[in-house]
Amino acid sequence: MSTNPERRGMHDMGGDPDHRWSGPVPRAEHVLAPWEKEVDAIRTLLGRKGLQTADELRLGIESLSGEDYARLSYYERWLRSVVHTMEVKGILKPGAHAAKVAELKARRP
Repeated sequence: MSTNPERRGMHDMGGDPDHRWSGPVPRAEHVLAPWEKEVDAIRTLLGRKGLQTADELRLGIESLSGEDYARLSYYERWLRSVVHTMEVKGILKPGAHAAKVAELKARRP
């Protein structure tokens, strides 16, 4: 593994004293929102069905831009990876997820 900072991905923060997430890992409990539980369940089912491996999930997360990685929450990163993998495998039509999200947002009061 390279220690060259220019070659690191956004997710690779170990040993980087200048990284904004340096220091102790927060140990506070996080109560999952319903949508986070749903993303976790979807990911579990995809794994059981052989539709997305843990390596594919990780690759999708590690492929996010630095801006997206920093902006998205833990389960938002998972969801982005799941959607990407399903699009690449032809299970979801490219852009179908984004279109559905936009439709749901438009219906929100």
